[in-house]
Amino acid sequence: MLAAVLTGTGQDKVEVRRDVETTGFGPGKVRVAIRATGLCHSDLSAISGKLAHPVPVVLGHEGAGEVLEVGEGVTHVRPGDRVTVNWRPSCGICGLCRRGQSNLCPSGAAARHVTGFTAGGTDLYRFVGAGTFAEQIVLDAGFAAPIPQDISYEAAALIGCGLTTGFGAAVNTAGVQPGDTVAVLGCGGVGISAILGARTAGAAQIVAVDPVATRRKWALEFGATEAVAPEELADAAARHTEGLGFDHVIEAVGRRAAVRSAFEATRPGGNVCLVGVAGPEEMFPASLMELFAGEKRVLPSVYGGADVTRTYGRIIDLVRAGRLDIESLVTHRLPLTEIHEAIDLMHRGESLRVMLTTD
Repeated sequence: MLAAVLTGTGQDKVEVRRDVETTGFGPGKVRVAIRATGLCHSDLSAISGKLAHPVPVVLGHEGAGEVLEVGEGVTHVRPGDRVTVNWRPSCGICGLCRRGQSNLCPSGAAARHVTGFTAGGTDLYRFVGAGTFAEQIVLDAGFAAPIPQDISYEAAALIGCGLTTGFGAAVNTAGVQPGDTVAVLGCGGVGISAILGARTAGAAQIVAVDPVATRRKWALEFGATEAVAPEELADAAARHTEGLGFDHVIEAVGRRAAVRSAFEATRPGGNVCLVGVAGPEEMFPASLMELFAGEKRVLPSVYGGADVTRTYGRIIDLVRAGRLDIESLVTHRLPLTEIHEAIDLMHRGESLRVMLTTD
């Protein structure tokens, strides 16, 4: 079976192998044929070592496919169903789940330490419990979230990670309201999804910030009212907010300097929403006095910031109503064997989402 394997962090290359096999199918499990899987920045962070993960590991977590078979006790999906991979499944009974914060359920975090493949006599981990850069995967049942048949596999894959993460950050975590002013720092797939969320919530001004001109152009196409380079952010804040700063600044970069820019561009009492994944050595770049004096709310957002499946449902309803075009987020389609070209496209800022296929 074809799969993309990372054998060690801090490497530039991913091994595309054809001798990988799934393991662990049985009660409570679901076997899925992957039909579409997107290259997300978190995959790049795993490759670079910025995001620590056990290796060797089959990468990929933003995926969707068709259920091939289900183990004993699995009742919510059946063979032939279309599913997206929920890489942060919840137990449904812990205190966080009962509070509507299933995105923080400890069972999801524990899944990164689970193997699900083998190759050459070596067990391979599933990246964050998923491992969608493979022709087939065996998942714990909670990872397989049913998706209506009229939602395409590509759309379902996007809903499984980048779209839910960015859209949810704007709607759930930041709580954008009609008439609010919003700035989004970083206009990759997650940042553009945050723009879609802010637009859907009725923001009056959405300023997209990115150093890459192509990404600024895409941001305008997806609903930003203005797109500027990072050095132009302060001027945009002065023009659109009477110098107060934005009601919400959503940081989708994951770098200390970008977080500082987001903090400075937020008005007193406003929301600094952190979506980008930073390395463990990065510290929040503001003093306690600044936090106290400005009363700015710092709001990290994990996987859309609320009950994940509820956010899935809201997005699906908007797609079906024709109010949310998400397939346009896919700028490139490549076979899994060309994953290094996909990585290069993302590094160069020339793609929003590369969708990989194993066909």
